[in-house]
Amino acid sequence: MSELFSPLKIKNIEFRNRIAVSPMCEYSSVDGFASDWHLVHLGSRAVGGAGLVITEATAVSPEGRISPGDLGIWKDDHIEKLKQITDFIHEHGAVAGVQLAHAGRKASHEVPWKGNKQIPSNSENGWKALAPSPVPFSETEEAPLELDKAGIEKIKADFKAAAARAFKAGFKVIEIHAAHGYLIHEFYSPLSNHRTDEYGGSFENRIRLLLEVIAAVKESWPAENPLFVRISSIDWTEGGWTADDSVNLAKKLKEAGVDLIDCSSGGNILAKIPLKPGYQVEFAERVRKESGIMTGAVGLITEAEQANEIIKSEQADIVLLARELLRDPYFPLRAAHQLGQEIKWPVQYERAKW
Repeated sequence: MSELFSPLKIKNIEFRNRIAVSPMCEYSSVDGFASDWHLVHLGSRAVGGAGLVITEATAVSPEGRISPGDLGIWKDDHIEKLKQITDFIHEHGAVAGVQLAHAGRKASHEVPWKGNKQIPSNSENGWKALAPSPVPFSETEEAPLELDKAGIEKIKADFKAAAARAFKAGFKVIEIHAAHGYLIHEFYSPLSNHRTDEYGGSFENRIRLLLEVIAAVKESWPAENPLFVRISSIDWTEGGWTADDSVNLAKKLKEAGVDLIDCSSGGNILAKIPLKPGYQVEFAERVRKESGIMTGAVGLITEAEQANEIIKSEQADIVLLARELLRDPYFPLRAAHQLGQEIKWPVQYERAKW
């Protein structure tokens, strides 16, 4: 058996292989509701053979959305459609996961095909962004509102309530989004956190919100279900968050009961990133080896042999594919063929097997 298609058990959940659908924003919701687009988009990747299918960044509050088109899980009314989606994913052999997110200072933006510019907070479709410090993402944008203690408590309560809804909606994995310059990353990165209270300054203070969010989520999330965290492993900027910081954080997250760290990078400021195939895999490998926690590798993983080698060489425990799975929802079926691995196809598609 190829390593990529070996099963992986985390707590009580078994994944049929090591291929995960990375969260990818679709910007196709109204008032946070999932739609048939999400059913087809996510469901087709389950039919296509992925082991884990994770929703796009799913906002825990209206003000936590990146755009007005973001998927949400801030009210009970969102559960019904999400449950239809998770049922379909599970029916076709994959595991449904949800990424819980808050956009922080990167909130209130147009969807990409409308220019991706910030929507002014005083306009009809805009709202005031929240952040650890009143520092805008770029000099052309409004400064966000600095969160006070009450605001921080609301953030934690929103994540806790969202986790409870995620369970009711049938999700079996939660991933807390703490990467890409969104709220939790903004707190732990010194580039965006200029606070002088217990949430700012030292490493321990800057990671405090993430640890408290994890504790809040665990109050609502079954202990036997996996809990992932996505981090930005490095800010790619002098004076920012470093790979050493990520290793130290990983040790704390393992102690806090996190099962796997999804190791991405960047996004907190405009930085030059050295893009190349597998450019972020080294972070997953280092975090895994130096902290002992399971990791997920991401970043320009596009080939079956490439993905298999990541697992075979123990650089990571899963690979998360994004754009490649947009181009080809059936990448896992094709990858299995290329690796000489026999896997089960949907009965409706059996006649098309190689």
